Amino acid sequence: MSDMPAKLAEIVDEFASAPREVVLEMLLEFADEMPALPAELKGHEGMEQVPECQTQFFLRAEVRPDDTVQTWFDCPPEAPTTRAFAGILAEGLDGATSGEILGVPDDLYSRMGLATAISPLRIRGGSAILARLKRQIQDQVA
Repeated sequence: MSDMPAKLAEIVDEFASAPREVVLEMLLEFADEMPALPAELKGHEGMEQVPECQTQFFLRAEVRPDDTVQTWFDCPPEAPTTRAFAGILAEGLDGATSGEILGVPDDLYSRMGLATAISPLRIRGGSAILARLKRQIQDQVA
């Protein structure tokens, strides 16, 4: 899967090959590891809300001068699946360039085999997170 950053491709492979009963545990690990917001973003200043998510979800992407992308996500702990999506993107896209992230397939979560483990509504929320992230990057690169 050369159409996405190597770290993310690794995560996708891990999930795709994991037995179904382990998938939720794996998701919870990513939810736990989601990086905390820096103090200056605590009020969601300059962050975009993702209304497709059932829970309050905010994100921000910044394309740095060297074309790598810094991402920030915020999602309450009581929404572990949605937090897991953020954790997966935070880890999988770390250090990636704008072009690499724009190349991430929109059906990322289906490729991970998550469609059988979690509800379509949550998958839709996860896809919306990715779509908005890409749009923010697109706007900055344009």
